[in-house]
Parts: sequence; structure tokens; C-alpha cells
Amino acid sequence: MAHFPPQQVGGDLVRDGACALEIGHKLGVSQPTCARHLKILTDAGLIIPTRRHQWTFYKRDEKQLRALKARIRSDV
Repeated sequence: MAHFPPQQVGGDLVRDGACALEIGHKLGVSQPTCARHLKILTDAGLIIPTRRHQWTFYKRDEKQLRALKARIRSDV
């Protein structure tokens, strides 16, 4: 999470992940675009959302990402 500044809204980067607002800002996309892509990644099981009050924080699901990486390698 070194690519994100300290959270302004009370989440912990390591425990909770990055705030959706910070992710959208970092990517340079609108909030609706960011929300749609984060939903796709969440539905695929690649990221874990955590609600803190009115904000949602996202972090990588390392176990799922390792499994996906292994499946890709075995198919190549």
C-alpha cells in the first residue's frame, strides 16, 4: 500500500486497504467508473471490501490472487 497516502477517513491501509475515493483519484477516473471496476474485482474474489462508516476500503485478496496466478501458469 506504499502507493497511497495515509487514509484521511479513518481506515488502516494494511488492515482495511485503500479508500475507494483514493483509488479512483490515483487512477484518474470518475467515482462511478471506479465503483464499477471495484465491484467487478470484488465479484471475481480478487479484492476484499471493508465498510467503515460511509466509506469502503479495498485490499487485495492475496490467497485468491496466488490461486489465480497458479491457474494461469498451469494453463500456459
